[in-house]
Order: sequence, then structure tokens, then C-alpha cells
Amino acid sequence: MTFEIREIRPQDDASIATIIRQVLAEFGANRPGFAWADPELDHLSAAYQGERAIYYVVTHYEQVIGGGGVAPFPCEYEQMCELQKMYLLPAFRGAGLGVRLMQRLLSIAADYGYRGCYLETFDAMKSAIRLYQKSGFKTLTAPLGDSGHNSCNRFLVRWFDTPGKTSMSKNVNRRETSQKSSSQ
Repeated sequence: MTFEIREIRPQDDASIATIIRQVLAEFGANRPGFAWADPELDHLSAAYQGERAIYYVVTHYEQVIGGGGVAPFPCEYEQMCELQKMYLLPAFRGAGLGVRLMQRLLSIAADYGYRGCYLETFDAMKSAIRLYQKSGFKTLTAPLGDSGHNSCNRFLVRWFDTPGKTSMSKNVNRRETSQKSSSQ
């Protein structure tokens, strides 16, 4: 199969907005408090034009099948980004595309000089949460800031190996919950 991960283009906006809404509806998150209500959802190519922000789409034979992005996240920790709007159509999950997209996003976030990556999600997104945890994200007990997604109930962060990590992570570690390893 032919897959590509590339930067979003304006002609991708309608496709990725439809995919995001479809996936959110699949998990019962088609309402305010989730990305469903984000004003930029229909114009992601423009929304990710800011400094140190990027959105990638995943294509299959040039058809958009998913995407994800990173952008600055205003919170008490300097140099924090947020993993945003990472979704794949159901037919393409479990094929390693989420892992490839995650690796690309975390790599670019580190290249941009971010010291950490934050994300919010909700309990129903079990497979996504497993992907985040396998990618080094740790669970927090409370949000790091106000994303506008007040219906999300899972908060995760991943720190990068950069100078200053230790001093930043000391304070946030109090928010981390203990991670129990479970066999599946």
C-alpha cells in the first residue's frame, strides 16, 4: 500500500475536517468541549501557519485518511507544545500509521526546540491512549493549561531530552499518576 505523511495543504482542509468529525462522532465526542467545536477545524492549513506549528496529513494513494499536528501550548511551563487533532480513519488503524505519524510529530516538536509535548484525550480513546503511552507519554492528574477542551478527562505529557528538562519536570511530576503495567 502507498502511504505518505506530508504537510497539510489548503485543498486538504475539507477532507481532514470531515475525518476528524467522523472519528469524534465514532467515540461520542461530537459536541462542545471536544475538538468538534474548534473554530479552526475547517481551515487547519491556515491554523498551523504559526511559528513552530505544523499539521501533517496521512494519505493513501493521495486520499487523506488522517492527520495530526503540534503547536505551542500556553501553560506554566516554557517551551511546551500540544499534540493536536491526531486522528485516523478506522480502516487504517492498527497498521503502524499512527506510530509513524507520532514519531514524525515528536521529532519535529523536538527540532522546534520544545522541551515537552502535552495532549488531552478521553477514556473512550483506548487505542490512542496506548499509542501515547508507548510513545513515552505519562499520565497527569490535571490539565497543564486551558486547551478549551473541557470534556477531555485524560491528560498526558512527554518530556524531551533537552537542557532544562530536569528543572521543568520536577514540578510536573507531582501531577503524574502512578503507571501500572498491565499485560494485554
